[in-house]
Amino acid sequence: MAARQRIIPVRREYNRWVANQTLEDYALRFTAKSARQFSSSRISQTAIGAISFLALEAIGGTITLSYGTTNAFFAIIAAAVLMLLVGLPISRYAIRHGVDIDLLTRGAGFGYIGSTITSLIYASFTFMLFAIEASIMTGALELAFGIPLWIGYIISAMVVIPLVTYGVRLISKFQLWTQPFWIVLNILPFIFIALSDWEKIDLWRAFAGIGHSNAQAGGAAPFDLIEFGAASAVILALMPQIGEQVDFLRFLPPEGGRKLRHRFAVFLAGSGWVVLGVPKLLAGSFLAVLTLSTGVPAREAADPAHMYLAAFGYMIPNETAAMLLMACFVVISQLKINVMNAYAGSLAWSNFFSRLTHSHPGRVVWLVFNVAIALLLMELGIYRLLEKRSASSRSSP
Repeated sequence: MAARQRIIPVRREYNRWVANQTLEDYALRFTAKSARQFSSSRISQTAIGAISFLALEAIGGTITLSYGTTNAFFAIIAAAVLMLLVGLPISRYAIRHGVDIDLLTRGAGFGYIGSTITSLIYASFTFMLFAIEASIMTGALELAFGIPLWIGYIISAMVVIPLVTYGVRLISKFQLWTQPFWIVLNILPFIFIALSDWEKIDLWRAFAGIGHSNAQAGGAAPFDLIEFGAASAVILALMPQIGEQVDFLRFLPPEGGRKLRHRFAVFLAGSGWVVLGVPKLLAGSFLAVLTLSTGVPAREAADPAHMYLAAFGYMIPNETAAMLLMACFVVISQLKINVMNAYAGSLAWSNFFSRLTHSHPGRVVWLVFNVAIALLLMELGIYRLLEKRSASSRSSP
């Protein structure tokens, strides 16, 4: 006779905030149909806001300075194709079933423990990226206004919390309001550079990396398989970005429209983020070489603040005006991505700790927790550490 099993009931505890779905945004379960009433245009514009992060330009610039334009170019294309293929089925099932990355991994066979560990890994990605992006914003504030770094870190972190507290509704409004300004300033400097200084494009094509002999003007830098692989590995670290796209795609209606415009918008908001990300990586690659050619030290040439200060200098002859425009652009870009990082992190921590502790104080609590960890990393100097590592890799043979 089989022994009688003793089942211990586990009770989850929740506070009153959890009952307010405006704050919770279905942090622990699939998105209800009643909440999936957003248009494809609004959600896609919101999700595309995640592509604003200037870490893309910083990565493109760093791998170019280290490995040369040719290796960086092919690494960007190869990594983008791979991330696109991986992201397609993830985006499809997120829209169909209204689930986030936690529920997707659980349904894909990772199980209860596996999806819990996945949530922890994903949460770590969000607060690390938050810290890097906020550090870029802080650097721009220091360069433009002389704000000390430690104060800039606090400003860059705290300003995000009220924008994320009320979930996707307020985030989507913020992304829509800032989108025109961000798009125009992304494109306009390159038009001015192309019209006034085309030789810099030839210089970029010939750039073989710091410490390498560059190709002749008009020629392309040489290709090296090992350096191509190293550059690809750096870009593939962006693979978890599809998780942030999914956190917003789940608010789309399960069926949606059949129009081509709808499908294209959904594609760009999901796995197609890399289609918009590739031009930004290439822009960072070009701007790093451009900034280096103006006499900026190599350790600062891949910093987005210095990149766009050089770029806006082609638009506005006045240095002070160019500095202010750069600061506005960097602040808007970094806020657009960090509201996404903070929101995604609050969802991931909610899932992780609800499984671990069988209690849930509310998504807003984990939002503050996520931002606090990122702020601690910034104060400890995570961005300066990454700059030192990239500088040492460029100087090594």
